[in-house]
Amino acid sequence: MTRPADPLRVALSMLTLVPGGMGGSETYARALTEQLHTTDKVRTTAFVPSTAAGFSRGIPEVVVSSVRVGPSTRGRLAGVASATLNGRSIRAAMANADAVHYPFTVMVPRPAKWQAVVQSLLDVQHLELPHMFGRAELLYRRHFYEGAAKTADIVVTISEFAKRRMVELLGIAPDRIHVAHLGVDMDRYTPNLGPRENFVLYPARGWAHKNHARLIQAMAILRRDRPELRLVLTGGALDALGDLPDWVDRRGLVSSDELLSLYRSAAALAFPSLYEGFGLPPLEAMASGCPAAVSNAGSIPEVCGDAAVLFDPMHPEDIAAGIARAIDDGERLSAGGMAQAARFTWESCGDAHVTAYGSAIERHGG
Repeated sequence: MTRPADPLRVALSMLTLVPGGMGGSETYARALTEQLHTTDKVRTTAFVPSTAAGFSRGIPEVVVSSVRVGPSTRGRLAGVASATLNGRSIRAAMANADAVHYPFTVMVPRPAKWQAVVQSLLDVQHLELPHMFGRAELLYRRHFYEGAAKTADIVVTISEFAKRRMVELLGIAPDRIHVAHLGVDMDRYTPNLGPRENFVLYPARGWAHKNHARLIQAMAILRRDRPELRLVLTGGALDALGDLPDWVDRRGLVSSDELLSLYRSAAALAFPSLYEGFGLPPLEAMASGCPAAVSNAGSIPEVCGDAAVLFDPMHPEDIAAGIARAIDDGERLSAGGMAQAARFTWESCGDAHVTAYGSAIERHGG
Protein backbone atom coordinates (compact mmCIF):
# COMPACT_ATOMS: atom_id res chain seq x y z
CA MET A 1 0.00 0.00 0.00
CA THR A 2 1.42 3.38 -1.04
CA ARG A 3 1.80 5.85 1.81
CA PRO A 4 0.06 9.15 1.02
CA ALA A 5 2.42 12.07 0.52
CA ASP A 6 2.82 14.46 3.42
CA PRO A 7 0.92 17.71 2.87
CA LEU A 8 2.87 20.70 1.60
CA ARG A 9 3.37 23.30 4.32
CA VAL A 10 2.56 26.80 3.10
CA ALA A 11 2.57 30.18 4.83
CA LEU A 12 0.25 32.83 3.36
CA SER A 13 1.95 36.15 4.05
CA MET A 14 -0.84 38.73 3.77
CA LEU A 15 0.78 41.52 5.77
CA THR A 16 -0.18 44.30 3.32
CA LEU A 17 -3.88 43.48 3.49
CA VAL A 18 -6.28 46.42 3.99
CA PRO A 19 -9.76 44.92 4.57
CA GLY A 20 -12.45 46.63 2.53
CA GLY A 21 -9.95 48.55 0.42
CA MET A 22 -8.50 46.11 -2.09
CA GLY A 23 -11.32 45.25 -4.47
CA GLY A 24 -11.19 41.94 -6.30
CA SER A 25 -7.81 40.94 -4.83
CA GLU A 26 -9.45 40.79 -1.43
CA THR A 27 -12.24 38.56 -2.73
CA TYR A 28 -9.61 36.32 -4.28
CA ALA A 29 -7.54 35.99 -1.11
CA ARG A 30 -10.53 35.28 1.11
CA ALA A 31 -11.83 32.61 -1.27
CA LEU A 32 -8.35 31.10 -1.43
CA THR A 33 -8.22 30.62 2.33
CA GLU A 34 -11.57 28.85 2.16
CA GLN A 35 -10.40 26.50 -0.58
CA LEU A 36 -7.09 25.68 1.09
CA HIS A 37 -9.07 24.58 4.12
CA THR A 38 -10.76 21.86 2.06
CA THR A 39 -7.65 20.09 0.72
CA ASP A 40 -5.48 17.53 2.47
CA LYS A 41 -2.60 18.21 0.05
CA VAL A 42 -1.61 21.47 1.74
CA ARG A 43 -1.40 22.58 5.36
CA THR A 44 -1.67 26.36 5.34
CA THR A 45 -1.29 29.11 7.94
CA ALA A 46 -2.23 32.73 7.21
CA PHE A 47 -0.26 35.69 8.59
CA VAL A 48 -2.19 38.98 8.69
CA PRO A 49 -1.60 42.46 10.16
CA SER A 50 -3.32 43.53 13.35
CA THR A 51 -5.71 45.63 11.23
CA ALA A 52 -7.00 42.51 9.43
CA ALA A 53 -7.57 40.05 12.26
CA GLY A 54 -10.21 37.44 11.42
CA PHE A 55 -9.82 37.76 7.66
CA SER A 56 -8.90 34.13 6.97
CA ARG A 57 -11.65 31.56 6.69
CA GLY A 58 -11.09 27.97 7.68
CA ILE A 59 -7.31 27.94 8.04
CA PRO A 60 -5.21 28.87 11.09
CA GLU A 61 -4.40 32.56 11.29
CA VAL A 62 -1.53 34.33 13.02
CA VAL A 63 -2.17 38.01 13.75
CA VAL A 64 1.09 39.96 13.67
CA SER A 65 0.38 42.63 16.26
CA SER A 66 3.39 44.74 15.31
CA VAL A 67 2.10 45.37 11.78
CA ARG A 68 -0.64 47.87 10.94
CA VAL A 69 -1.55 48.84 7.37
CA GLY A 70 -3.51 51.83 6.01
CA PRO A 71 -5.26 52.26 2.64
CA SER A 72 -3.00 54.99 1.20
CA THR A 73 0.39 54.42 -0.40
CA ARG A 74 1.93 55.89 2.74
CA GLY A 75 -0.14 53.56 4.92
CA ARG A 76 0.94 50.55 2.88
CA LEU A 77 4.58 51.60 3.02
CA ALA A 78 4.28 51.90 6.80
CA GLY A 79 2.99 48.33 6.88
CA VAL A 80 5.83 47.16 4.65
CA ALA A 81 8.34 48.92 6.88
CA SER A 82 7.01 47.39 10.09
CA ALA A 83 6.85 43.90 8.52
CA THR A 84 10.43 44.32 7.35
CA LEU A 85 11.67 45.59 10.72
CA ASN A 86 10.01 42.64 12.43
CA GLY A 87 11.07 40.22 9.72
CA ARG A 88 13.20 38.02 11.96
CA SER A 89 10.38 37.19 14.37
CA ILE A 90 7.85 36.74 11.54
CA ARG A 91 10.21 34.42 9.66
CA ALA A 92 10.68 32.43 12.85
CA ALA A 93 6.90 31.95 13.05
CA MET A 94 6.88 30.81 9.40
CA ALA A 95 9.96 28.62 9.74
CA ASN A 96 8.22 25.26 9.28
CA ALA A 97 6.72 26.25 5.90
CA ASP A 98 8.08 24.70 2.70
CA ALA A 99 6.82 27.68 0.70
CA VAL A 100 5.69 31.22 1.40
CA HIS A 101 2.89 32.61 -0.77
CA TYR A 102 2.22 36.36 -1.08
CA PRO A 103 -1.43 36.67 -2.26
CA PHE A 104 -1.22 40.48 -2.13
CA THR A 105 1.93 40.55 -4.28
CA VAL A 106 4.29 42.43 -1.94
CA MET A 107 7.03 40.12 -0.67
CA VAL A 108 7.26 41.08 3.02
CA PRO A 109 8.94 39.84 4.97
CA ARG A 110 11.43 38.12 2.72
CA PRO A 111 11.31 34.36 3.26
CA ALA A 112 14.11 32.19 4.57
CA LYS A 113 16.58 31.01 1.93
CA TRP A 114 15.34 27.42 2.05
CA GLN A 115 11.71 28.37 1.40
CA ALA A 116 10.14 28.43 -2.04
CA VAL A 117 8.39 31.66 -3.03
CA VAL A 118 5.01 32.06 -4.76
CA GLN A 119 3.85 35.53 -5.69
CA SER A 120 0.34 36.41 -6.84
CA LEU A 121 0.49 39.13 -9.47
CA LEU A 122 -3.02 39.80 -10.71
CA ASP A 123 -2.12 42.24 -13.47
CA VAL A 124 0.49 44.68 -14.76
CA GLN A 125 -1.91 47.57 -15.15
CA HIS A 126 0.68 50.11 -14.01
CA LEU A 127 2.73 49.25 -17.11
CA GLU A 128 -0.27 49.32 -19.44
CA LEU A 129 -1.89 52.52 -18.10
CA PRO A 130 0.88 54.40 -16.25
CA HIS A 131 -0.87 57.75 -16.68
CA MET A 132 -3.57 56.58 -14.27
CA PHE A 133 -1.13 56.19 -11.38
CA GLY A 134 0.63 58.76 -9.26
CA ARG A 135 4.42 58.79 -9.06
CA ALA A 136 4.49 57.21 -5.60
CA GLU A 137 2.20 54.36 -6.64
CA LEU A 138 4.23 53.68 -9.78
CA LEU A 139 7.44 53.50 -7.77
CA TYR A 140 5.75 51.22 -5.22
CA ARG A 141 4.57 48.83 -7.89
CA ARG A 142 7.79 48.82 -9.87
CA HIS A 143 9.76 47.91 -6.78
CA PHE A 144 7.41 45.57 -4.92
CA TYR A 145 5.49 44.05 -7.83
CA GLU A 146 8.01 43.77 -10.63
CA GLY A 147 11.03 43.08 -8.45
CA ALA A 148 9.32 40.22 -6.61
CA ALA A 149 7.92 38.73 -9.83
CA LYS A 150 11.40 38.43 -11.29
CA THR A 151 12.75 36.53 -8.28
CA ALA A 152 9.78 34.36 -7.22
CA ASP A 153 9.96 30.66 -7.98
CA ILE A 154 6.38 30.75 -9.31
CA VAL A 155 4.06 33.63 -10.16
CA VAL A 156 0.31 33.01 -9.95
CA THR A 157 -1.96 35.17 -12.07
CA ILE A 158 -5.66 35.06 -12.86
CA SER A 159 -6.06 35.02 -16.64
CA GLU A 160 -4.26 33.97 -19.78
CA PHE A 161 -4.33 37.62 -20.82
CA ALA A 162 -2.46 38.67 -17.68
CA LYS A 163 0.08 35.86 -18.14
CA ARG A 164 0.73 36.88 -21.73
CA ARG A 165 1.34 40.50 -20.76
CA MET A 166 3.72 39.49 -17.94
CA VAL A 167 5.73 37.41 -20.36
CA GLU A 168 5.86 40.31 -22.84
CA LEU A 169 6.41 43.21 -20.41
CA LEU A 170 8.41 41.62 -17.59
CA GLY A 171 10.27 38.92 -19.49
CA ILE A 172 9.16 36.14 -17.15
CA ALA A 173 9.43 32.65 -18.60
CA PRO A 174 5.96 31.23 -19.36
CA ASP A 175 6.59 28.06 -17.34
CA ARG A 176 7.10 30.18 -14.20
CA ILE A 177 3.57 31.64 -14.46
CA HIS A 178 0.56 29.59 -13.39
CA VAL A 179 -2.96 30.73 -14.29
CA ALA A 180 -5.65 30.32 -11.63
CA HIS A 181 -8.92 31.74 -12.94
CA LEU A 182 -11.12 33.25 -10.26
CA GLY A 183 -14.51 31.69 -9.58
CA VAL A 184 -18.07 32.19 -8.49
CA ASP A 185 -20.00 30.14 -5.98
CA MET A 186 -23.14 29.38 -7.99
CA ASP A 187 -24.95 28.23 -4.84
CA ARG A 188 -24.92 31.83 -3.55
CA TYR A 189 -26.91 33.13 -6.51
CA THR A 190 -30.62 32.83 -7.21
CA PRO A 191 -31.03 33.66 -10.92
CA ASN A 192 -33.89 35.86 -12.02
CA LEU A 193 -35.13 34.91 -15.48
CA GLY A 194 -38.27 37.00 -15.23
CA PRO A 195 -39.04 40.74 -15.38
CA ARG A 196 -36.27 43.16 -14.44
CA GLU A 197 -36.27 46.75 -13.19
CA ASN A 198 -35.35 49.92 -15.11
CA PHE A 199 -31.81 50.46 -13.96
CA VAL A 200 -28.30 49.60 -15.13
CA LEU A 201 -25.83 48.41 -12.49
CA TYR A 202 -22.11 49.09 -12.27
CA PRO A 203 -20.35 47.67 -9.16
CA ALA A 204 -16.83 49.11 -9.13
CA ARG A 205 -14.62 51.27 -6.98
CA GLY A 206 -14.18 54.85 -8.15
CA TRP A 207 -10.72 54.24 -9.61
CA ALA A 208 -9.76 55.98 -12.86
CA HIS A 209 -9.49 52.81 -14.96
CA LYS A 210 -13.05 51.84 -14.05
CA ASN A 211 -14.16 54.50 -16.57
CA HIS A 212 -17.23 55.88 -14.77
CA ALA A 213 -17.22 59.17 -16.69
CA ARG A 214 -17.71 57.53 -20.08
CA LEU A 215 -20.40 55.25 -18.66
CA ILE A 216 -22.34 58.26 -17.41
CA GLN A 217 -22.01 59.88 -20.84
CA ALA A 218 -23.26 56.64 -22.40
CA MET A 219 -26.26 56.52 -20.07
CA ALA A 220 -27.16 60.09 -21.02
CA ILE A 221 -27.20 58.98 -24.67
CA LEU A 222 -29.24 55.88 -23.84
CA ARG A 223 -31.79 57.90 -21.87
CA ARG A 224 -32.74 59.92 -24.95
CA ASP A 225 -34.80 56.93 -26.10
CA ARG A 226 -35.19 55.22 -22.69
CA PRO A 227 -35.70 58.08 -20.20
CA GLU A 228 -36.90 55.67 -17.53
CA LEU A 229 -33.47 54.06 -17.18
CA ARG A 230 -31.36 54.91 -14.14
CA LEU A 231 -27.79 54.06 -13.23
CA VAL A 232 -26.88 52.44 -9.91
CA LEU A 233 -23.25 52.61 -8.78
CA THR A 234 -21.86 50.55 -5.91
CA GLY A 235 -18.35 50.27 -4.50
CA GLY A 236 -15.88 52.31 -2.50
CA ALA A 237 -14.26 55.64 -3.36
CA LEU A 238 -17.26 56.83 -5.39
CA ASP A 239 -17.09 60.32 -3.86
CA ALA A 240 -14.13 60.86 -6.18
CA LEU A 241 -16.59 61.01 -9.08
CA GLY A 242 -17.86 64.45 -7.99
CA ASP A 243 -21.35 65.71 -8.78
CA LEU A 244 -23.54 63.26 -10.67
CA PRO A 245 -26.85 63.59 -12.57
CA ASP A 246 -29.99 63.04 -10.51
CA TRP A 247 -30.68 59.78 -12.35
CA VAL A 248 -27.48 58.25 -10.92
CA ASP A 249 -27.85 56.43 -7.60
CA ARG A 250 -24.48 56.45 -5.84
CA ARG A 251 -24.87 53.73 -3.21
CA GLY A 252 -21.24 53.24 -2.21
CA LEU A 253 -20.25 50.13 -0.32
CA VAL A 254 -23.20 47.76 0.03
CA SER A 255 -23.66 44.44 1.77
CA SER A 256 -23.25 41.23 -0.18
CA ASP A 257 -26.97 40.56 0.17
CA GLU A 258 -27.83 43.96 -1.30
CA LEU A 259 -25.44 43.43 -4.19
CA LEU A 260 -26.99 40.03 -4.92
CA SER A 261 -30.42 41.67 -4.97
CA LEU A 262 -29.19 44.34 -7.39
CA TYR A 263 -27.78 41.69 -9.72
CA ARG A 264 -31.11 39.87 -9.72
CA SER A 265 -33.17 42.95 -10.50
CA ALA A 266 -31.02 45.13 -12.81
CA ALA A 267 -32.03 45.49 -16.45
CA ALA A 268 -28.36 44.91 -17.29
CA LEU A 269 -24.87 45.06 -15.90
CA ALA A 270 -22.56 47.60 -17.52
CA PHE A 271 -18.84 46.96 -17.11
CA PRO A 272 -16.83 49.62 -19.01
CA SER A 273 -13.47 49.03 -17.29
CA LEU A 274 -10.41 49.95 -19.33
CA TYR A 275 -8.31 47.18 -17.81
CA GLU A 276 -8.86 44.03 -15.78
CA GLY A 277 -6.63 41.14 -14.86
CA PHE A 278 -9.86 39.13 -14.57
CA GLY A 279 -13.06 41.03 -13.71
CA LEU A 280 -15.40 39.27 -11.30
CA PRO A 281 -18.58 41.40 -11.51
CA PRO A 282 -19.59 40.19 -15.00
CA LEU A 283 -19.44 36.57 -13.80
CA GLU A 284 -21.38 37.41 -10.65
CA ALA A 285 -24.03 39.14 -12.75
CA MET A 286 -24.22 36.19 -15.14
CA ALA A 287 -24.66 33.79 -12.22
CA SER A 288 -27.68 35.91 -11.23
CA GLY A 289 -29.20 35.80 -14.71
CA CYS A 290 -28.39 39.46 -15.32
CA PRO A 291 -27.61 40.38 -18.96
CA ALA A 292 -24.14 41.89 -19.25
CA ALA A 293 -22.63 44.52 -21.55
CA VAL A 294 -18.89 44.63 -21.04
CA SER A 295 -15.68 46.23 -22.23
CA ASN A 296 -13.61 44.50 -24.89
CA ALA A 297 -10.41 45.41 -23.01
CA GLY A 298 -7.99 43.31 -20.99
CA SER A 299 -9.10 39.88 -19.82
CA ILE A 300 -12.82 40.65 -19.99
CA PRO A 301 -13.52 38.92 -23.35
CA GLU A 302 -11.62 35.84 -22.08
CA VAL A 303 -13.85 35.68 -19.01
CA CYS A 304 -17.18 36.48 -20.64
CA GLY A 305 -16.84 34.60 -23.93
CA ASP A 306 -19.91 35.06 -26.14
CA ALA A 307 -22.26 35.27 -23.15
CA ALA A 308 -22.07 39.09 -22.97
CA VAL A 309 -22.29 42.03 -25.37
CA LEU A 310 -18.85 43.52 -25.97
CA PHE A 311 -18.28 47.24 -26.58
CA ASP A 312 -15.39 49.67 -27.02
CA PRO A 313 -15.00 51.36 -23.61
CA MET A 314 -13.36 54.45 -25.12
CA HIS A 315 -16.52 55.53 -26.94
CA PRO A 316 -19.70 56.42 -25.00
CA GLU A 317 -21.83 55.84 -28.11
CA ASP A 318 -20.59 52.26 -28.35
CA ILE A 319 -21.11 51.69 -24.61
CA ALA A 320 -24.68 52.95 -24.95
CA ALA A 321 -25.36 50.69 -27.94
CA GLY A 322 -23.93 47.69 -26.08
CA ILE A 323 -26.11 48.27 -23.04
CA ALA A 324 -29.18 48.63 -25.27
CA ARG A 325 -28.38 45.33 -27.02
CA ALA A 326 -27.92 43.57 -23.69
CA ILE A 327 -31.29 44.78 -22.42
CA ASP A 328 -33.07 43.86 -25.65
CA ASP A 329 -31.43 40.42 -25.86
CA GLY A 330 -31.81 39.70 -22.17
CA GLU A 331 -33.43 36.27 -22.42
CA ARG A 332 -30.60 34.77 -24.49
CA LEU A 333 -27.88 36.45 -22.48
CA SER A 334 -29.37 35.31 -19.17
CA ALA A 335 -29.27 31.66 -20.18
CA GLY A 336 -25.84 31.88 -21.79
CA GLY A 337 -24.43 33.87 -18.90
CA MET A 338 -25.36 31.28 -16.30
CA ALA A 339 -23.67 28.56 -18.33
CA GLN A 340 -20.55 30.71 -18.74
CA ALA A 341 -20.35 31.56 -15.03
CA ALA A 342 -20.63 27.90 -14.07
CA ARG A 343 -17.33 27.22 -15.86
CA PHE A 344 -15.39 29.25 -13.27
CA THR A 345 -15.21 27.68 -9.82
CA TRP A 346 -13.26 28.51 -6.70
CA GLU A 347 -12.47 24.81 -6.39
CA SER A 348 -10.52 24.96 -9.66
CA CYS A 349 -8.81 28.13 -8.47
CA GLY A 350 -7.73 26.37 -5.26
CA ASP A 351 -6.48 23.32 -7.17
CA ALA A 352 -4.36 25.56 -9.41
CA HIS A 353 -2.70 27.04 -6.32
CA VAL A 354 -1.92 23.61 -4.91
CA THR A 355 -0.22 22.77 -8.22
CA ALA A 356 1.68 26.08 -8.11
CA TYR A 357 2.93 25.39 -4.59
CA GLY A 358 4.24 21.96 -5.64
CA SER A 359 5.95 23.45 -8.68
CA ALA A 360 7.57 26.20 -6.62
CA ILE A 361 8.93 23.75 -4.04
CA GLU A 362 10.27 21.47 -6.80
CA ARG A 363 11.85 24.39 -8.66
CA HIS A 364 13.39 25.84 -5.49
CA GLY A 365 14.80 22.50 -4.46
CA GLY A 366 16.23 21.97 -7.90
